[in-house]
Amino acid sequence: MCPTKSSEEINRHRRRFLRTSAIAIAAAPFGLTAHAAESQSALGDEGRMPELDGAIGWLNSAPLTRESLRGKVVFVDFWTYTCINSLRPLPYVKSWAAKYKDAGLVVIGAHTPEFSFEHERVNVENAVRDLKVIYPVAIDSNYRIWQAFNNEYWPAQYLVDGKGRIRYHHFGEGEYGGIERVIQELLKENGATGLDGSTVSVTGVGIEAPPDIDDEDSPETYVGYGEAQNFASPERVARDSTMNYSSPMHPALNEWGLSGSWNVGKESAELQVAPGRVLFRFHSRDLHFVLAPTKDGKPVRFKVILDGAAPGENCGSDCGPDGSGEIQEPRLYQLIRQKNKIMDRTFEIEFLDPGAHAVDSTFG
Repeated sequence: MCPTKSSEEINRHRRRFLRTSAIAIAAAPFGLTAHAAESQSALGDEGRMPELDGAIGWLNSAPLTRESLRGKVVFVDFWTYTCINSLRPLPYVKSWAAKYKDAGLVVIGAHTPEFSFEHERVNVENAVRDLKVIYPVAIDSNYRIWQAFNNEYWPAQYLVDGKGRIRYHHFGEGEYGGIERVIQELLKENGATGLDGSTVSVTGVGIEAPPDIDDEDSPETYVGYGEAQNFASPERVARDSTMNYSSPMHPALNEWGLSGSWNVGKESAELQVAPGRVLFRFHSRDLHFVLAPTKDGKPVRFKVILDGAAPGENCGSDCGPDGSGEIQEPRLYQLIRQKNKIMDRTFEIEFLDPGAHAVDSTFG
């Protein structure tokens, strides 16, 4: 595996793998093919922690440096605010930051973007505020820290000891108890005493709730032609130009389509004339959609439809039981959370105003 050079070279499908398979490796060389839930009992040494001077800015802190962090145990979490796999670990990361702060742990969120709007500082600031993240966040919009760590995944967590050496890393969701025990071990090595040896037990709510991986049969699906798969509208995609599309009549599981007048770009599809719809046949408890408002920031109203009717009790946190909602900022929206038996369902979202950007759907 080669280090990521730019946003264009990030393999987005790696985070899809990590939705269901956590990889924990202590002191393993980069490029190793890792197995799910793989770990080593003894901590090793992966080398010196890279500098953090590649950040374009910092939130919740003055800029932190490798030298200023000497003597501290450092937890670096690579994340991006629209990635569901990055959001679901947050309840644990926030809890560790609070529980071990006085014992010498410094948690740093390295926000490395996937989509173009995630490069914008104001959007990262809004996300950090809305997600109630109060530990330091390095805005890594140029991928300098990502590359310095030779990182390739969202989410990825690195633990650094008090001497500035990387001792452990973990890729993906899960393994929270194991990660916390490594935190405790490194703090003890660093001289901390009187630590509470228990591990935190937290349950995320809303978009941060843990996934139902035992009944999830739908993959992450991109709308932009750069990564799109399983497009089932009768019309061929017209790249970077306006086209009138019609919904597939009988989509198979994980097929999707557009209806209405859309301009499909590499990253997203933009609705040209309202109304317009996106349809998806899916199988999972949750359905999330990365959506963005108009280019000038005007909100866009939408209505969610599940199997031809309002979602009712199966609505997500970002729409009402009647399916109504509004895109106010570019982010991940939770639109469906099924409460009863999970089965194949047909999801539609109808945009009532032009200018909506449909980017990416994820499940859980």
